[in-house]
Amino acid sequence: MKAYIQISTTTATKEDAQKIARYLVEQKLAACAQILGPIESAYTWKGQVETADEWLCLIKTREELFAEVDAAIKKLHPYETPEIITVPIVQGSKEYLQWLDEEIK
Repeated sequence: MKAYIQISTTTATKEDAQKIARYLVEQKLAACAQILGPIESAYTWKGQVETADEWLCLIKTREELFAEVDAAIKKLHPYETPEIITVPIVQGSKEYLQWLDEEIK
């Protein structure tokens, strides 16, 4: 059985999130990517607590493509250390998962 995942990354601008989402879909590394925001993030960076408005990108793909998606995000992302995390898609409608599978390589 194929394994599906949702990858999330955040960017400082909507344009950066759009660039990443569009590239991944065009390259058939993801079936879709939603962009949400702005969101407020609080985090520690280089010993300091920071806050920033960011854009959240949720990317749907197969687990086997994670390494390629990870590399693509790092290539396109302006952050020194971008958030790239994944959660498994444990269940989904048969039709949605079939569509997802048809739209990625």
